Amino acid sequence: MNQTRLRPAHLDEGSLGRLRQLEQEIGSVVIAYQPESPYAGLSAEQVQRLKELERELGLVLLAYNPPQD
Repeated sequence: MNQTRLRPAHLDEGSLGRLRQLEQEIGSVVIAYQPESPYAGLSAEQVQRLKELERELGLVLLAYNPPQD
């Protein structure tokens, strides 16, 4: 199964300031990563349609986001 991937986080100025403060406090460089799920964020209607097709086909279906490369 695919794992949750990590990508560099985009921080606003407030968050970046807090991160820099933490770096000073602990004396280390801190890099912020944001988890990125490979699964598609489906609406309730889309999930319902997926479940209907699962029942029709007798399968388990997973919806993934296309690679962003």
